[in-house]
Amino acid sequence: MTLITPTRPRDHLAACDDGALMDTAHSPWQPPSIWRAALLLARALVGLLARLEVTGDVPAHLRRGPLVLAANHISPFDPVVMVAACQTRGIAPRIMATAGLFRVPLLGAAMRHAGHIRVDRGTSAVHRALDDAATAVAAGSVILIYPEGRIGLDPGMWPERGKTGAARLALACGAPVVPVAQWGAHEVLPYRAPKGMLRGIARALWRRPVIRVHFGAPVDLGETAAATPGAARRATDRIVDALTDTLAPLRPDEPDLPRHVDPGRPADTSRAHRRRSA
Repeated sequence: MTLITPTRPRDHLAACDDGALMDTAHSPWQPPSIWRAALLLARALVGLLARLEVTGDVPAHLRRGPLVLAANHISPFDPVVMVAACQTRGIAPRIMATAGLFRVPLLGAAMRHAGHIRVDRGTSAVHRALDDAATAVAAGSVILIYPEGRIGLDPGMWPERGKTGAARLALACGAPVVPVAQWGAHEVLPYRAPKGMLRGIARALWRRPVIRVHFGAPVDLGETAAATPGAARRATDRIVDALTDTLAPLRPDEPDLPRHVDPGRPADTSRAHRRRSA
């Protein structure tokens, strides 16, 4: 599953204008039973293939939204890991996912029923995704987004320069952003999955790698909230900075390059993130 963060100007986020969050705060979105069951299934699957360690937390008053969770993206297995980690914290996020998944028989119907958000990449309909996300946030939902917009290709597997969709959504809706860093999912599924998937799963069953997930502190976007040119870009950089800071303690003995090397993973430094100066 690939999560997408589209980019769209703030004035299209009508669902978050005029205090919509305040109006719906008393009747938050409720996850349907099919999604609650999937949360438990994800936790069981991760537990079968790896040892999951979840640290940090989300303030109790934010767990049912409105909230934006911003996660780093290192493997096709990430969404399962993130859902399992959220389940341990009593969070049921709605996911922005590529349209191809919604066209899969049964899976697509289940995702629609669970309230996930379809992203039609490469079409004129792609812009609807951020509007749908804004509507979901206005309804009191938790939205899970990968700010990088793709599985990162940084050689060191550090977060790449992000797309601005997550920041635009947060700034327009006034929803808090919590960085969620994870490390270890790349040892379960290779970058080119389903190619090599069976081998990766077999290796994980034998070795049961440790997957660490940490919920960080909400990102302070206060200085970037003004409707000034470049505000979304500055907010995005703050989010990616926070993700990088949250990830660092999860890989203390792998500060430069990961120990586990996926030979099918390409390297791309064109979107390397330069941390802002303090």
